[in-house]
Amino acid sequence: MNRPAIPILCLAIVLTAAMAVALPETRAARTPLLLEPAEAEAQLARAARESRRADIRAARLTREAEVATEAASRTAREAAALAARIQQAEADIEVARARYSLTRAERAALTARLAEKQEPTARLAAALQTASRRPLALSALQPGSLKEVVYVRAVLDSAVPQIRARTAGLRAELDRGRALEAEAGRTLAEVRAGEQALRERRTQLAALENRQRIASRAARGAASREAERALALGEEARDLDGLVARLGEVAALRRELAALSGPVPRPADLAADLAADLAGVRPAASGPLPAPSVPTPVTSTRPPPGLQLPVDGRTLIGFGAKRDSGIASTGLVLAPADGAQVVAPAGGRIAFAGPYRGFGRIVIIEHEGGWASLVTGLARVDAVVGDSVIGGSPIGVASGREDPVSFELRRDGEPVNPLQYLR
Repeated sequence: MNRPAIPILCLAIVLTAAMAVALPETRAARTPLLLEPAEAEAQLARAARESRRADIRAARLTREAEVATEAASRTAREAAALAARIQQAEADIEVARARYSLTRAERAALTARLAEKQEPTARLAAALQTASRRPLALSALQPGSLKEVVYVRAVLDSAVPQIRARTAGLRAELDRGRALEAEAGRTLAEVRAGEQALRERRTQLAALENRQRIASRAARGAASREAERALALGEEARDLDGLVARLGEVAALRRELAALSGPVPRPADLAADLAADLAGVRPAASGPLPAPSVPTPVTSTRPPPGLQLPVDGRTLIGFGAKRDSGIASTGLVLAPADGAQVVAPAGGRIAFAGPYRGFGRIVIIEHEGGWASLVTGLARVDAVVGDSVIGGSPIGVASGREDPVSFELRRDGEPVNPLQYLR
């Protein structure tokens, strides 16, 4: 009668010992900030989507750079492709961090379940151990009949399959815990690899931008004067809307001047015309006078081609949403990662770049057809007033989640919802 209790004892002791062993902890040094499961799920989906889009942009810009014939166009596309690869690396890091948070949350839930089952299992193991060590002859001397002892042993024998089934499930959960810990370790390794790739790509972009600055240093005289005029407009404007309006007026005047017809061509026989004027006789015109050129409309209902968000991040405030001040938002407020790459939303011309009171460092880009985009909250501005940029060109870096980036899209000075025009 003692023999059937031995498997029960072994199962219970093995189970208790297995549950008593703490699952190995991943090293805490430089571990990512843990997110709530719901937030981690949302970040995982968003970052994975942004990574795919950045990969597509980088591949397209790389192909365009390979077929570009002009050096300036090729360099601009190479810089934009590198910026897209930087944004892809940033998104991949966010994906790994979200996966790490989900893994740790699942492991914490598993640990809690095991803790709940550990106490009753320990009590059962102690009872079985006591029963297995008591000889049957000694049990016969205890109060009560031998029939009761035999009955108890029979009940214990019938419980063996149930105990085995339960211990099999718990052992599977312990295996799952070890698998989760290994997955967390792999995810941390992915974060480290992503950070290394991000540093390398930022170094490459800095070197390329340095070559661009050296190549265009000779043409910086007119650009510096234009930057000074833009800063003067910034000091005169009362607020950001006023600055955008003044820059829009300057841009409209520049487009109208560019659309004017050129100078009147010189006559073929200037001496004959002068003699005719002195004699008071004008020769008959050989043909109808050319019609005066009419400037084409400078506004368009079509948005800038290839419009994209300037930075990747969670949307804090949407277009039209109420701010804390009660005023409706005229753009999007995004929460990027620390030092995230900021790019031009579309191709155009840098109208303003630098600090502006109350908004940190900002960049205003003029697009064709009377459109303009405004990006605020930058930690560093890499754009120069007067430069022509393509969509995706690097224009600066973000401060981080504590200082979000705002993005506005305007048509003829009026804010519009950029989400309606994103590609």
